[in-house]
Amino acid sequence: MINEDKYYYTYISRAILALTNVPCNINGEVKTEEDWNTKVQFRTGTDENNVNIWSTDKPEGITYAAVKAKQAELEAEYDALEWIRKRQAEYPSVQDLVVALYDTDDKAAIDAKRAEIKLKYPKPGA
Repeated sequence: MINEDKYYYTYISRAILALTNVPCNINGEVKTEEDWNTKVQFRTGTDENNVNIWSTDKPEGITYAAVKAKQAELEAEYDALEWIRKRQAEYPSVQDLVVALYDTDDKAAIDAKRAEIKLKYPKPGA
């Protein structure tokens, strides 16, 4: 199940941005190729008043299949870093670290806590 953070990183606009620098406009959710063909527009230029002109014509190489593949790649990259997000959520706060700089007992406790978290969420391949 995709949570909101993950949804943001895998959202179709992010995949499009990773494939082209042509500005796009997305009018609603894009769940199918039909949605892609009708709801996704790219800027083709500007008119005499410098207003963007939008078209459902896609830039060369920017296909629904290419965008879905990029989305899957971004999702895999996000998933591969889950161990980092879990560690960060449980690590001591910056305030705790600052206090530990001045107190040897607190520093030992912080070191023990970090070691425990690293064991709980090991770095893949380590």
